Amino acid sequence: MIVDIVALQSFYLTPLGEVAQRYVGRALEEFLRDSSGERLLGLGYATPYLDPALGHADRVLSLMPARQGVGHWPPGGRNAAALANPLMLPLPDEALDRVLVAHLLETTEDPEELLYEIWRALRPGGRLTIVVPNRRGLWALTDSTPFGQGRPYSRSQVKYLLRRTLFTPEKWTETLYVPPLDSRTLLKTAGIWEKVGTRLGLPFAGVHVVEAVKQMHRPLEIREPRRKIRFAPVLAPSSAPVAAPGARG
Repeated sequence: MIVDIVALQSFYLTPLGEVAQRYVGRALEEFLRDSSGERLLGLGYATPYLDPALGHADRVLSLMPARQGVGHWPPGGRNAAALANPLMLPLPDEALDRVLVAHLLETTEDPEELLYEIWRALRPGGRLTIVVPNRRGLWALTDSTPFGQGRPYSRSQVKYLLRRTLFTPEKWTETLYVPPLDSRTLLKTAGIWEKVGTRLGLPFAGVHVVEAVKQMHRPLEIREPRRKIRFAPVLAPSSAPVAAPGARG
């Protein structure tokens, strides 16, 4: 089930959403900082995390699924956000240097096709970072936040999916150890939860943040294309009688 744009925007205005933005944003700092002079795409609902790249990247775009909806971004500037089909990006081959995926992999109907399409749009050696709910985390068990929607992933599932779609995982971070409760008292201790969870490598982080690189050499693989355009005839109504099958004139 995909979360609509209104619910996503509302979540990030809550204290719990602000905590999520802060700690996931910290996990993305290096990826965004290293985008200097590059073309960066945010896919899904990545705008809460894209602002730091505006001062570094050569170009920053945001594409959002039609079922989700789109909002103006960045606030106060020229709009750089648009609707698009994530499985058919309106971009030529090798048009991007970096892609950030958030609030999308867990709700897409065909995750492999999504990653193949991202592979197509990335230049050789381009980098992909995915923010996805952790299957073992508390956030995936709470449907009151966007991270509790769709299909969460384990670390091994994400690795398998990336390797199958011609990406090599290189960097891995878990974050959001604080329980997803909208309690200001609890949220004040979020920093402690993060420090303890990170140092001990606890398994119940809310999300995985994984960075992968596009493989330069594609293995020879026979794969049935999943993206098919089917044309169905539209029959115009007619007043003439139609003979039943098998009837003789």
